[in-house]
Amino acid sequence: MLAVLVLTYLVLMRAFRSILLPLKAVLLNLLSVGASYGMLVVFFKWGLGQSLFALYQFPQIEGWIPIFLFAMLFGLSMDYEVFLVTRMRETWDEEQDNVRAVSYGLERTGLIITAAAIVMVAAFSGFVAGSIVGLQQFGLGLAVAIFVDATIVRAILVPSLMAVFGHWNWWLPASLARVVRVRPSPLAERRQPAFSP
Repeated sequence: MLAVLVLTYLVLMRAFRSILLPLKAVLLNLLSVGASYGMLVVFFKWGLGQSLFALYQFPQIEGWIPIFLFAMLFGLSMDYEVFLVTRMRETWDEEQDNVRAVSYGLERTGLIITAAAIVMVAAFSGFVAGSIVGLQQFGLGLAVAIFVDATIVRAILVPSLMAVFGHWNWWLPASLARVVRVRPSPLAERRQPAFSP
């Protein structure tokens, strides 16, 4: 799991040209996965799901559930993150205004992310209606995590943290930029003086 987190951080650092945004992405994605794990314990081990939704109370979470949930949820959450922050990055490159970049990114992607989340929550909730405990656990874990990720994480936590961090969101030391071989932002390219022989 640690290797996945480190590799994700490095790939996002190159994609976003930032050292702070990938760290935020990894931590918030772990928050969504953690919420999923927590709800599985509450609904299945503690028996809350049995009284509310006629779910089976089970003394343990099936062994394959946490692994599969982590793999699927981390991928889906990261997809939302890349989609959202890429829009913000484009606006930052053009205008160098963090508030505008964050608000424009939300404006352009919010409806799409919400619609995709609704479809996935509805689809994954279908597993909960079945009679196989493993599928009930898997479906509930996915549905809860996608709901938390699309509402609390993407709509509230991501823009709030980015507003607090300000221009530090987009900071990448020049030495590190050379190591990961990222090209300068379009704005930086336009500001370079033209060379005339």
